[in-house]
Amino acid sequence: MRIAPFRIAGIGCRPGTSMDLLATALQAAGGAQALATIPERAPEIRPLAAALDLPLHLVAVAGIDTPTQSPRILARFRTGSVAEAAALAASRTRGGRLIQPRRAFGPVTIAIAEVP
Repeated sequence: MRIAPFRIAGIGCRPGTSMDLLATALQAAGGAQALATIPERAPEIRPLAAALDLPLHLVAVAGIDTPTQSPRILARFRTGSVAEAAALAASRTRGGRLIQPRRAFGPVTIAIAEVP
């Protein structure tokens, strides 16, 4: 019997983004078994993680190379995509890889990493 891979959703969002918008975006992205973001977005993401009973990884993203690049995000956080960098940072120590680059859902971006 094959065990399904573990999916980690890296999430970026604008400050003050509602939990409803975050939950809708996560569902549209295919869901995950864990969430990851930067400490600055913990106030937005923590309630979602608690409501879904998912672990939340708060990670540093500066210097992480990402497949996509936003000049605004690069200037502010020193990475091309908060969502991609968060997913990679949270999964890297367990051999994870990015399986879905960032997708925008209004003020929310989500990227998915998979851990074997």
